[in-house]
Amino acid sequence: MKEYTAGRNEAGQRLDKFLFKILPEAGRGFLCKMMRKKNITLNGGKCEGNERLSEGDVVRVWFSDETLEKFSGGKAGRAGRADKETQAAPGGIGKDPLRDLILFEGTEVLLFSKPRGLLSQKAAPGDISANEHLIRHLLMNGSLTEEQLRTFRPAVVNRLDRNTGGILIAGKTLPALQILSELLKKREIEKYYLTGVAGQITEASEIRGFLRKDPSSNRVLVVKEPASEEDREIRTGIEPLCVLPDRTLLRIHLITGRTHQIRAHLASAGHPVLGDPKYGDRALNERLRREAGLRFQLLHAFELRFPENGQLPEEVRGKVFRDKVPEMFEKLFPDGWKEKPLKAGAGSPDQRPGAERN
Repeated sequence: MKEYTAGRNEAGQRLDKFLFKILPEAGRGFLCKMMRKKNITLNGGKCEGNERLSEGDVVRVWFSDETLEKFSGGKAGRAGRADKETQAAPGGIGKDPLRDLILFEGTEVLLFSKPRGLLSQKAAPGDISANEHLIRHLLMNGSLTEEQLRTFRPAVVNRLDRNTGGILIAGKTLPALQILSELLKKREIEKYYLTGVAGQITEASEIRGFLRKDPSSNRVLVVKEPASEEDREIRTGIEPLCVLPDRTLLRIHLITGRTHQIRAHLASAGHPVLGDPKYGDRALNERLRREAGLRFQLLHAFELRFPENGQLPEEVRGKVFRDKVPEMFEKLFPDGWKEKPLKAGAGSPDQRPGAERN
């Protein structure tokens, strides 16, 4: 017999889905039969599988050790899955991929700086993404066990383009994942970026439009009026921080969050992001590559502002977090940082971007 006690991360799940996670090799029909025969019980009584688990509920599986081993995937299978998680990053076994990237880690929320080139989430089964880095970090520091990983997977809740660096938010518990996802959807967590664009922008404003996807080219088009329900409204707040003859440093408030929104929206306004190979100014990008060594799009998700929402974990409620700004920003905009010594990390809402991480 094996006994499982539902914790915070299992609360709210249907019993049958919980059983499929702990016994992945067992079929639905077999599990239903075992529940009818009371070989699987919930809090000592008969169950049907559609019950919602509460924290502290006890699920007992009255199987032999051999049967449990068979339907749980076996020790070799479980060990293989754990090994895959703990090796899911450059550097091999023993290296924590988030060790030098964490901006904040509490009991329920983790914030870290995604490097350019890393996927936020998998695009194909064989990809290594920020989620794999997160799981490996939690397994290595003891915040997550192999047993817990079978019924709950911590995850990143926001996304950044592969070649955009900056802050990713991860939920370490199911309640945190749920509320973070909900507040992001409602736009209650404010997201700010830094970017360098072509041309001069001298006044703060909010630009609006509608975004139309073109799946065949993996590009988007920004139009003034929608032609169908698939054209989604976009809103982008812009504030100039440093204006040079041929370029401007902008602080971006991403009010809506659509595919390639910042890059496409600014390009449609005549101010493409510097270094952007898809929507950018090729001639200017090439000149900046030769003169300054710019080889990536100059766009960084540098600030998050969490609301004073009572459902949020207290550890991030009402707080502001900032990331370190890549050196290329200071190289291309040497006069854009006069408001130091403001630093990255947690701070008051009126801080400006910094170039250091606490």
